[in-house]
Order: sequence, then C-alpha cells, then structure tokens
Amino acid sequence: MTRFLNRLIWGMAFVLFPKPGVHAQIAHNPIIYADVPDMSIIRVGDSYYMSSTTMHMSPGVPIMKSKDLVNWKIVSYAYDILDDTDDLNLNNDKNSYGKGSWASSLRYHNGMYYVSTFAGNTGKTYIYSTRDIEKGPWKALSFKPSLHDHSLFFDDDGKVYMVYGSGKIMLAQLKDDLSGIRPDIKPQVLIENASLVAGPNVGLPAEGSQLFKIKGKYYLFNICWPRGGMRTVLIHRADHIAGPYEGRLALQDKGVAQGGLVDAPDGRWFAYLFRDFGAVGRVPYLVSVQWDNGWPILGINHQAPDTIPLTINKPMMPGIISSDEFGRKPGERDLPLVWQWNHNPVNKLWSVKQPKGYLRLTTGRVDTNILTARNTLTQRTFGPECSAVTSIDVSGLKDGDRAGLALLQKKFGWVGVKAEGGKKFMVMVNAQGDSSIESPCIPLTQSRVYLKASCDFKDRTDKAYFYYSLDGRNWLPIGSALQMVYTLPHFMGYRFGLFNYATKTIGGYADFDFFRVSNNISSRN
Repeated sequence: MTRFLNRLIWGMAFVLFPKPGVHAQIAHNPIIYADVPDMSIIRVGDSYYMSSTTMHMSPGVPIMKSKDLVNWKIVSYAYDILDDTDDLNLNNDKNSYGKGSWASSLRYHNGMYYVSTFAGNTGKTYIYSTRDIEKGPWKALSFKPSLHDHSLFFDDDGKVYMVYGSGKIMLAQLKDDLSGIRPDIKPQVLIENASLVAGPNVGLPAEGSQLFKIKGKYYLFNICWPRGGMRTVLIHRADHIAGPYEGRLALQDKGVAQGGLVDAPDGRWFAYLFRDFGAVGRVPYLVSVQWDNGWPILGINHQAPDTIPLTINKPMMPGIISSDEFGRKPGERDLPLVWQWNHNPVNKLWSVKQPKGYLRLTTGRVDTNILTARNTLTQRTFGPECSAVTSIDVSGLKDGDRAGLALLQKKFGWVGVKAEGGKKFMVMVNAQGDSSIESPCIPLTQSRVYLKASCDFKDRTDKAYFYYSLDGRNWLPIGSALQMVYTLPHFMGYRFGLFNYATKTIGGYADFDFFRVSNNISSRN
C-alpha cells in the first residue's frame, strides 16, 4: 500500500508541478486520432522517429518524426513498393487487402537507421537501412521465411537478432550482413508460452514482440487477448538475451496494448501503445512509465489515462493528414507524403503536371468496383469527426467510367459521377451490406462538380454522409448514410480516396482540382 501511495502522489505531483523546463501543457490520448497502428519508436538525440503499419498501401512503412512525442510529421517511407506481385498490383483478381507489410521494427545502430517488416503474402522478411532517415536513400534486403511480428535487435556484443512468433516466442541470430538467419545457428525457443502470465484462458496468444535492453536487462513487450477480456500488455525480463525470462501482466485497460518503451532527454519514460477505436482504425496512446525494482510500471494506477503531461496536440495533425491544391513548385514532390496509393500504382496513369494544378487519374483497364480499381489515391480519415471536399472536372470521362470521392474499406461508400449512354449522372454507392447499392441517379449537365464525404467517429458512431454541389457553396445530400465498420479483411481504418475507374472502355480521365480536409462535418462547409 505504501508503494502504491508513493507512486500515486508522485504522479499527481508530476502533473501539477512539472520539472523546470519540462512541458507544462497537457496532451490528450489518443495522441493521433487516426489509424497509426503497430508503432515502433526510437529517440536519436532530441528527435523521435516512429514507423507504423500500412500493409497494402504504397509507398509503405511510413517514417514519422516528432520533437515532443505528440505532434508527428511523415518524413519518409521505407519503400515505394514492397514487391512486384499480382496481389500487390491488384492484378488477375488478386489483392493484398489486410496483407502486405505488417508490424515494423525501427532501430538506430552505429549511425545507421534500420526498419524491418514482414509479409505473409510474400513469405519474406524485409530489412531497410539508411544513414539519413528523412532523405534516404534506403537499401533493401529480404529473405525467407517471414518472421511474424519480429523485433530487430542489435546487442552490445555486435550480434544481431530477431525475436518473433505467436504464443511461443523465438530468437533467431542473423548473419552479420542481415541477409538472413545464420544457417549454422538454429533459432531457439525464448519463451515457450509467453501468454501464460495473462492466465490460462487466452484467445489471441502473445505476439507483437518488441525487445529493449535497459541498464543491462532485456525487456520483451508482447500483447495477448484473454477470452472475454481485452488486449493486454505483457512484459518479460531477463539478465541474458536467451533467458530465462520472468514475466508479468503490465497493463489491462481500455484494450490499450502492443508497443514498447521510449525515453525522453529529461529522463522520463513512456510506453507507446495503440487502441482499437472502431472505424477510424487503431489509434496511438502514450502512457507514463515509472520504474519499480527494475520493472516498468505502465500508466497511472495501472490505467491508461486520457491525458499525459506533454505538449498539447495540434489540431488536425497536419503532418499526418493534409489538404492539397495539387499545385507544385519546381523541386517539390509530385505527391506529398501524406498520400498513399491503394496497392501498387501504375505511374504512367496519373499526373499532377498535365494539366498543371490538377491531379489527373486516367483509366488503364476495366474494373467492376472501387476495390478492384488501381490508382486510387488515399489519405487517412481522422476523429472525432472529419470531412473531405474535392472538385472534379469530368469532361474527360468515357462511357462506363466512375470517378469521385470514396471512403475506402471493405464496406465502402462513394459519391461521384458515372458516365453512361453518352450522359453523366451524380450517384452515391453504399456497400455496407452484402452488396453495394447505388442511389437514384441525378442528371449532370455541367463538367465540374464538387463532392464531399463526412465522417462522425464520436462515441463510435462511425457514420458517414455524402454530398454534392454544383457551385461549391450549396451542398445537397445524396444517397444514404454509410455505417462504417472496421473489418479484418482490410485491417485498416477508413481512408478518403480519389478514384477514377472504367467499366467499359479505357483511356478516360478525371481531373481533381483540390482535396481539402476539415474537422467539421456540417453540410454547409
């Protein structure tokens, strides 16, 4: 009881009377109210870097930077495309929804940055390295097999390992050049049943390994999910990398779990974790960490608080999600890093230079719906509510084309224009049921139209609404509300998507004038 009271008083004092020079503002969880799961975070000097999962999106494994652990900006990606395969290219009726690259491991060692990941659909483990994490270039290595939810680890003696597995956690030593597992050293069992410390009734066994070495001890973070319970943080520690390990349940609150540890320059420690948050996706949480007899104690009174004594969150997360007018100055990227393609793009079929100031999407094949269409350009949605507006010139559409603004997930919805029989129509498509339903068509007699999609994520409402406008000021609702649902086949929060696909003849194009996001869902804006 005395130890508990000391920790409680210390935590209250820290919030009320922070150290001189320490941020006195209060940040709110989730730190990022958007889909940024499976984080791995390092600190190099006074800068933090974070990698995350984006699976079937390209480019992939985003690298984000922060000075305060709260406000992040995408600065790089580990790769442009993960691999050149039918499923990653959306070819031959194959796709990589919910697959592609999963939980990454970000490390800094001897002046080099490393990020590793794995993909079940390719059966490979990937390691990317660079001396300049913000500008690259990245060197790529890959090998088989695919090591599930691994943690890349450089030990003090120069040996390099990967810790991986589900339930049974394994340790593999890598070759010195990181090109694969050492063939002369067989991977060994690190922990036979890492879920055991959470009790006997576990549904999802321990996974999501992240290994750290702090003051000579090894700390292994995992997640498990007891049946009838919630996502749970497990920590094991050992004096030697090969064990033996002793473990304990570290946090069981709100389902906040999976992640690891990071320290601040002023000596404070934090755990970075994430939480399933409905249709918006899996959102990052930070919790303070205190140390007790060599164990990290997560949260306040073993709970993940809604606030944390760090710099206040900037509204709308401009480094993660951003508006785009599609005008490019000389030397600027064709696409800002906030954008990702749904699967591998066909680069010859899109442009922000022809015509200047527009995003042009040109069709290159016939598709049946937006989930099979290539060259859908996406950004994250965000909470608690958000809207996206675009203006589109549809004069270049061919018969059978569909172009517009989507909310992308398995149960998708979109508003846009369809060209049919020499005419054009406004339409909304709702795929929340077993099949997609198209709203009654509204004849369109002009070449420019404005489209809007709004998302209400408050209190897990997860409703989306669609609108169109002929002048950009007066908005009219169209179709039905979309009940958004986070589905495991896609394993990703809803994304805004700009698209154009053909159902009859290729070569049609749609010109998007701008993409503007807002944290307001009023139909008047």
